[in-house]
Amino acid sequence: LNFILLLLLQFTRSSRSSCRISRSFSELEIPPNFVSSVNFISTLPLLVPRSVLNKNILVLCINLLQLSAKYGPVFTIYLGSQRVVVLYGQDEVKEALIDQGDEFSGRGKLALADKLSKGAGIIFSNGERWKQLRRFALTTLRNFGMGKKSVEERIQEEARFLVERLRNTNKRPFDPTIPLAHAVSNIICSIIFGDRFDYEDQKFLTLIKLIEENNELLRSVLGQLYNFFPTLMDYIPGPHQEVIKNSEELRIFVLERVKMHKESLDLSCPRDFIDAFLIKMEQEQQNGQSEFNTENLVRSTLDLFFAGTGTTSTTLRHGLLILLKYPDIEEKVHEEIDRVVGRSRSPCMADRSQMPYTDAVIHEIQRFVNLVPMSVPHAVTRDTHFRQYVIPKGTTVFPALQSVLHDSREFPKPEQFNPGHFLDENGAFKKSDFFMPFSAGKRICVGEGLARMEIFLILTMILQNFTLKSLVDPRDIDIAPQPSVVVNVPKPYQLCVSPR
Repeated sequence: LNFILLLLLQFTRSSRSSCRISRSFSELEIPPNFVSSVNFISTLPLLVPRSVLNKNILVLCINLLQLSAKYGPVFTIYLGSQRVVVLYGQDEVKEALIDQGDEFSGRGKLALADKLSKGAGIIFSNGERWKQLRRFALTTLRNFGMGKKSVEERIQEEARFLVERLRNTNKRPFDPTIPLAHAVSNIICSIIFGDRFDYEDQKFLTLIKLIEENNELLRSVLGQLYNFFPTLMDYIPGPHQEVIKNSEELRIFVLERVKMHKESLDLSCPRDFIDAFLIKMEQEQQNGQSEFNTENLVRSTLDLFFAGTGTTSTTLRHGLLILLKYPDIEEKVHEEIDRVVGRSRSPCMADRSQMPYTDAVIHEIQRFVNLVPMSVPHAVTRDTHFRQYVIPKGTTVFPALQSVLHDSREFPKPEQFNPGHFLDENGAFKKSDFFMPFSAGKRICVGEGLARMEIFLILTMILQNFTLKSLVDPRDIDIAPQPSVVVNVPKPYQLCVSPR
């Protein structure tokens, strides 16, 4: 790793020497610069503890709070030769993503994602392609019941399968990562592929394994460095190269599914997302500018599958660990479930309004874990006036969601887990404009509605049926996420579940 960092230092010196800011903008107009990429890399060991580096975790979101205190809430950093503007604070993030939503609606550069997606699909596309594919995805998900009863029933059904699986652990210790990933993935599979998979289905197990491997690789040192030094990293062997191989296997699986759907397609009766996309392709056959083609179908399906599996299951995994740490909070949730839902039926979304404490706990889980601390990078779609600055077209922007979710003005002692952050003095649920774990504005997560339903229904059904048991003293449980610029994940753990 040290050898690679030395290579990156030399590479960055040469690449930065040829990197110039557009002549149409003076240095004074661009947000103030924190540090050159040369200094960033050379001081990396000072910014990141050696023990962290040795564990192959690269923390690129260094202490942004201190940097914003010195340079203001809008400042520039360089990652490799790439200029990035950081927005730090609720006012700045809201003003950019909502008030100036069109200008900040571009997708920022992530070299590894660009290599895999080639600008196709929903998440990493831009311009008219992104607008058409996002609009289609939202409409299709809505038509198949996102936020409606049909999807709620799918989630409840999958949660029951999960509960049975947990019951079969017979109070033995287990790692919740795979059971949660399987359950959450099956919900999105039923929407995009038309069916859920049996938990023992070998093809399904392979898919989840590939996704988990890619998630781990993308969080690794080399995976994160690739995004900022792609030219050099292409020539360095290592596990980051496996991401491309795994992604191709996932792509082949989707292509096989698309072929199966084409053979049994009924144009008058779409069964799932793939069917709906194929019908749209048929309708636009004569449109030479259509974005509805096989490549965008495959990539959009993978985007939904990938995002619909990882983020929600990781949030649930954080949630279970936090409840192990605070059994008194778990007990209060148990009491509310018993009072509102009882034991004879499954929880439903209509129950949520009658369960303010449980709702507050779930919101606090999402706030505390700060799942995607820097959001998925944005970019400005044109030369953009923001505050007293001008941001050149195409500049990557990091809206620091961590600065909003951990703002001490809204959430006193934000580093502490406290459901009271979302409760008023009467114990009623209290909304907050600072709650934006799904980002905000035109690039807000397409599956936000689905994810909210999944987290509420799965967590409440687990707690309706089980008491969580820690293998260690709760006081010794570390609930701080493993830091990452990509996704914050909990430290590995095991638990037991005892039927109630």
